[in-house]
Amino acid sequence: MSAFAGIIFAFVALLAWGFGDFFIQKTTRLLGSWKALFFIGIVGAVVLFPFIRSELFALSSLAVLLLGIVSVVMLFTALFDFEALRQGKLAIVEPIIGLELPLTVGLSLTLGGEQLSVPQLLLIALIFIGIILAVTAHHTRLHYHRRIFEKGVMFAGIGAVGMALANFLVGTASQTISPLMTIWFVHSSLAVICGAYLLARGEFGALVADVRNHLKPIIGQSVLENVAWLAFAFATAAIPIAVATTISETYIALAVSLGIFVNREKLRRHQIIGVALAVIGVLALAYVSW
Repeated sequence: MSAFAGIIFAFVALLAWGFGDFFIQKTTRLLGSWKALFFIGIVGAVVLFPFIRSELFALSSLAVLLLGIVSVVMLFTALFDFEALRQGKLAIVEPIIGLELPLTVGLSLTLGGEQLSVPQLLLIALIFIGIILAVTAHHTRLHYHRRIFEKGVMFAGIGAVGMALANFLVGTASQTISPLMTIWFVHSSLAVICGAYLLARGEFGALVADVRNHLKPIIGQSVLENVAWLAFAFATAAIPIAVATTISETYIALAVSLGIFVNREKLRRHQIIGVALAVIGVLALAYVSW
């Protein structure tokens, strides 16, 4: 796969995550994090199975171990992220979730042995600054120590660390096994674990009624989340994990931009500058990485 194709997949992940967070927040507030995660997992397990069937029994024990570790990390990370979105305000939570970007880049450079050029590193830093400015409604919210008691902040912080590790592991598994197998295995594991949890709590039987009553947000989050992770996995198979993460992470700035056109929100000057920096930075990063 060419670097150009990898960049295209990263942009697909950007769009899918940009629209997907809206549906995830809505679904978690209606049904809770475990049910939201179960629906994402079961959709991925069923839809992707025909494409990985021939690979399934050819997996080595080492590959199964790696995919198992990815699944466990993804489970706990998703639960923390979903709880942050469910409990917190997007304006407070999103800048903290955005910390996954520098953490992922750090893991990719140190553990993954990736090498980035100076222009790439500078553009990644520029994009991160742009994201933080774009999603911060007021400059006082940039002081993280003042936000520690806000709802959802602790979950977002833990989720950011977990998501950085998840990004790195998904990229590593996609490069060494395959993108399709990685996402299918992880999402199937999520479906099984979350399904068992809901069954133990006596909530599994209500899933049919949940689908009937809240079909649109469930389908929206499940389809978009699967598309996003699959596109990200394919992107990391063609370009460095750090670059794929940086491009796709700009979905946070996209969410702010959507507020302008959909909700007619008024942005402060620093937010407009942040969106501009993120967009220009991503386009420049895609160009120098092609």
